[in-house]
Amino acid sequence: MAPSRGPQPLARNLHVSLDGHKGAVNVARYSKGTAKYILTGGQDRTVRLWNANLGTEVKNFASHGYEVLSITVSEDNAKFASSGGDRSVFLWDVATGATTRRIPGHMGKIHVVEFNQDASVVASGSFDSTVRLWDLRAQSRQAIQVLDEARDAVQTLHVGATYLVTGSVDGHVRTYDLRMGELRSDLIGHPVTSVVPTQDAQTLLVTTLDNHIRLMDCSTGKLLNDFTGHINEAYRCRACFGHAEASVICGDEMGQVWAWDLLDAKIMQPNPPPKAHAKIITWTEHHPSEPGEMITASADGTVKVWRYPDPHG
Repeated sequence: MAPSRGPQPLARNLHVSLDGHKGAVNVARYSKGTAKYILTGGQDRTVRLWNANLGTEVKNFASHGYEVLSITVSEDNAKFASSGGDRSVFLWDVATGATTRRIPGHMGKIHVVEFNQDASVVASGSFDSTVRLWDLRAQSRQAIQVLDEARDAVQTLHVGATYLVTGSVDGHVRTYDLRMGELRSDLIGHPVTSVVPTQDAQTLLVTTLDNHIRLMDCSTGKLLNDFTGHINEAYRCRACFGHAEASVICGDEMGQVWAWDLLDAKIMQPNPPPKAHAKIITWTEHHPSEPGEMITASADGTVKVWRYPDPHG
């Protein structure tokens, strides 16, 4: 391997546009493994499965009565969960396209759902300020745990092996050590809309509605870096790490995709970046293994697959 020369250039060449949704697309998730498929959810109350390379729609999952705000995929790609305005978590079988279970229990819309590693537990975070953990192997309809420390809507969460991180409109990032039964609360001071940990679970990328993305130390809450330049003041614009976690990427409310070097927080060229979408970019997700591919979802009704040309190809 040649020595690293900093982050690889961002995938900015439009490969294909996924145009099946009617109205805003709120979330776009890669499938697991080789990640050749994409699941998207939107205002039109559907979840759609796409072939990322061909740009074709494979399946339409329609059971939600309200907009879809979140999707989480199991490691084996056999099932996924979704949530949104319905106040229930929907569990789906990918092969049949049917819902296998609906889990009621929240008092407001569910902003976020996420499986644990083996998809035996799903966590849901809601407008009602609670996070609920559901054991999918049990027949009981009751949550196995309710985390009610947030003082406002829970917009985002991440389920780790032994911990859970939540972000709330109340301006706090809360880290629950599930093994020790301990909670650490870090006040950011602005509504938290996304939290994404690094693979080693040592640091956390925190997006807030003050035009900032912060890199925090997971164990101490210490601020390690601060990324600015983008516009994000009113809506959830999910940020992510670029390839090999060498960069930070975020689509903003102006429809631009920004990228920063993780280490020095400098904006990567071009600055300012070109417009990628006609409206706000709600979700940005980098391909889990391909260095030159990412997806963006937007209120303009499209999801775009971006690629960086292979210099050898």
